[in-house]
Amino acid sequence: MRVVFLDRDGVINKNAKDFYVLEWKDFEFMPGIIEAIKLLNERKIPVYIVSNQSAVGRGLMTMDELKHINDQMLKEITKKGAHIDDIFICPHSPEDNCDCRKPKTGLFKQAEDKYDIDFKDSWFIGDSETDIEAGKKMGCRTHLLKKGEDIIKVIRKII
Repeated sequence: MRVVFLDRDGVINKNAKDFYVLEWKDFEFMPGIIEAIKLLNERKIPVYIVSNQSAVGRGLMTMDELKHINDQMLKEITKKGAHIDDIFICPHSPEDNCDCRKPKTGLFKQAEDKYDIDFKDSWFIGDSETDIEAGKKMGCRTHLLKKGEDIIKVIRKII
């Protein structure tokens, strides 16, 4: 199955001023992202979020607080007629040296354990080199989203 993986911070939402989105009030969708997700939904291409969320591992927020933010994000996306199929999160700090923190591939392997994914036909869109490195390690096609780049145009090119 072909899927599109999206990073969260910097792709779905703007990065917070203080680097971490710690509360829902600090969450701001990137321009065009919901419309881009709708395009994928219309083509029946599953959309999975793979995201490092080290604020949890650093003790800046709890998993429940992160879940609340993600639940609100999903609610808002659904209200606008789109949907995310699943979310895979690494809550660890870089010092934990876990297998799920990008650029390692643990989050993708969690997705692979749950779904039948054709990684060679799938895409990962991220905003950092570690995102791109992780996607390439799994055999995905990748796109490094540049600041101000039109995500709708990117999605139209890959579908």
